[in-house]
Formats: sequence, C-alpha cells, structure tokens
Amino acid sequence: MRTIKDSWFIVCSDFRGDKLKVLGTFVTTIIFMGYLAGMTSLVTNDLLADQDRTMIADFLLLSLMPLLGVTFSRRSMKYWSEDSYTRMLAYLRSLPIPLNVVLTRRKFQAIGSFTVNGVLFFGIVYMLGENYRKEMALPAFIAFAITWIGVGLIVSGLYIFIEYLFSGKAYLGLTVLIVVISWGISFLVLLGGGNLFLYSISVSKEWGLLSPIMWGTLLLGTISVQLFSKWTIHRLKSRDLV
Repeated sequence: MRTIKDSWFIVCSDFRGDKLKVLGTFVTTIIFMGYLAGMTSLVTNDLLADQDRTMIADFLLLSLMPLLGVTFSRRSMKYWSEDSYTRMLAYLRSLPIPLNVVLTRRKFQAIGSFTVNGVLFFGIVYMLGENYRKEMALPAFIAFAITWIGVGLIVSGLYIFIEYLFSGKAYLGLTVLIVVISWGISFLVLLGGGNLFLYSISVSKEWGLLSPIMWGTLLLGTISVQLFSKWTIHRLKSRDLV
C-alpha cells in the first residue's frame, strides 16, 4: 500500500509541475491520436463493409495498440536521440526511491495513457467510421476497443522492460523489431485463412461486454505487465546508468 501511495504522489507531482508542458503533452496527444485514428478508420472502415480478410487491418492494430500506452511528452518524443528515460532513471536512482515505486509509477502512467489515448483513438475511429456505426451497437464497439487495448497492454509490459533497460538507440531498434514481428503475425494469420480484426468484430458483436477475448486480453495484459515489471526490477539492480 505504501508503494502505491508513493508512486501516486510522484505521478501527481509530475502534473503539478510545469503546466505548459502538461498542456503541450495533451495537445500532442490529440494530434497523434487524431492522425493515427483517422488513418485506421479510413483503412478498416472499408474492410469492415467488404469483410475483406486482408492483413493490413491486423498489422495496423497490432503495431499501433502499444502506442496507446505511451505518454506523448517531450521526454518520450526525444528518447531515441537524448536517451531521456535513462537520464530520468539515473535521477530517480539518486533519490531514496525504491525501484518498485519507480515501476509502479510507470504502470500508473501506462494506465492513464491507455485510458486517455484509448478513448481518443477509438472515439475518433467510431465517429469517422460509418460502417462501424452501422455494423455494431455501442456496447459491441466498446468491447472491440477494450479487446485491442488489452492486446496493447500485453505488449506494453515488454515496452516498459525495454524502456528501462536499454539505451535510446537500442530502444529504437527493438521497437522496429516488434513492428516487424507484428507484420509476421499478421501474415501468418492470413496464411491460415484467419483475420484478427474481423474475428474481434464478430466476437464483440455476439458477446458485447461479456466478450471472452476482451476479458482474456485484459487478463493476459495485466499478467504481462506484472511479470515484465518484476523482471525489470531484477535487471535494474545491476544496470549501469552512467
């Protein structure tokens, strides 16, 4: 309980800091989510109408969902070039703050980002996607959205691990690798005659908020974040931040 209180205090302190930076982060988030959601809606809206089993929708969703867990601040945008997370971690390590508090803080940030970015992203997709509104009742679309947020949560645990244990350049390379793996998964599903996008739509329409894959991805996502967080804490004890 003490860990949660301390982590929440640090998160709140971040928001009580430079209000201009907070506003800039919010504006950047709206711009990024607007662009990504508009592109996704444009592509998937027609695929939904035609029931086209192309892999592009799967690839888009698999590669974009982890980004919903990112806070689009200057620190995250400059991570590759300035290694800002490593410097931030070195600063926190210089203070009497336990590693589990640092990781719990990051999990709070991820939950907040998935909530805000998820509402913006899928809200825009639903608003722009005429065929989504024709094909799906609102509860079914919410189940569809949460299902894919759960997928993003599964990968988010890995992103947290990479974020805290690797340099900015290594992070970039591993991020590209994850995108390539997303393409590979989409291609294999296509070869098998399946389509993750249309399947998630079908299950969401049939089950609504009782969708088994929705609850399954959320459960797997929670387990993934917890396991990777424990592994990250273990590895951080021996990481050289100089």
